[in-house]
Amino acid sequence: MGVLVSYNKLRRIITIALITFSVLGLWRIYINYYLTSQWTTPCLNCFIHDKAPMTTASSTVNVSADGIWTINSLGRLGNQMGEYATLLALAKMNGRQAYILAKMYNILAPLFKITLPVLPDAVDKNIKWRTYHVSSRMSDEYKHIEGQYVKFTGYPASYTFFFDIKDEIHNEFMFHNAIREEAYGSLLKLKGQRQNATYIGVHIRRGDYAAYMSRRWNGVIAGKGYVEKAIGYFRKKYPEPVFVVVSNDMQWCKKNIDASRGDVYFSGDGIESSPERDFALLCHCNHSIMTLGTFGIWSSYLAGGETIYLTNFSLPGPDAKPFPYDRLYRPDWIGFPADLSPILPTIPSSV
Repeated sequence: MGVLVSYNKLRRIITIALITFSVLGLWRIYINYYLTSQWTTPCLNCFIHDKAPMTTASSTVNVSADGIWTINSLGRLGNQMGEYATLLALAKMNGRQAYILAKMYNILAPLFKITLPVLPDAVDKNIKWRTYHVSSRMSDEYKHIEGQYVKFTGYPASYTFFFDIKDEIHNEFMFHNAIREEAYGSLLKLKGQRQNATYIGVHIRRGDYAAYMSRRWNGVIAGKGYVEKAIGYFRKKYPEPVFVVVSNDMQWCKKNIDASRGDVYFSGDGIESSPERDFALLCHCNHSIMTLGTFGIWSSYLAGGETIYLTNFSLPGPDAKPFPYDRLYRPDWIGFPADLSPILPTIPSSV
């Protein structure tokens, strides 16, 4: 009787083991099926001359035995670029294969010749991810990340993650030919009779940032004085400058930026109806003036040349975090301090 009980118990264990291995095997087949099949994601926001989609996510991808690494797809263009670049850098550093989500593909692929394979939504939703939050600066801990299925979270934007592969990042964010040609054509029209034009992209971020800076950083956004000083810097340095102004508040720009010399041009409609065009235009300039935000950081990064950025724009406060200037702005960029007088505490006059 004891032998029979032991036999039945052993049979149940074997049966459970076989079922478990079968499920795991089917799951591996399921993942490989999706990642090795041909599939296409349409381009959702093509904008160049109202043409048909420039590219699609049609690729054959073999899932690696080392698993899948990806990153959340949060925010708009600048955030997406920071997430993409950080994922690529961390995956290469740890010898892993990086995949991007379909949402990120649909934002970046219409602009750039990105090469990372795309992870289908069906696979993303069924993987038990190890979530790994990425902070705002590269550190040694990121060189030894464990996990077969890792999804990074956060809004990484620091150049410190991908500085060592900056050439590869530039290649990943290479514009499609049609976009590049349109940007060059627009700049050529602004050249006029100048023989040695030097193009300076000027990105003025205002709008929602006024309240955001006050609430989050106890700070200010760029004012008239900062913009005048930055433009004056390039006017002294180059005999024939061309300033290309892009902003989400063009009304403020036209009121506060002196265009009487004929070297300042206001691009776009100031309400961000075509941010991709604005971004490409800034990236194809020789130098940059930026205020705040990842849009300006990335356009300056891709443009190369000299970059002037707004610095020292916050005051210490009980609820305000110190702004990570050294993590976001490259050490070779030039910081011009903001005018903090609007938020300086008022000292009561003595009676």
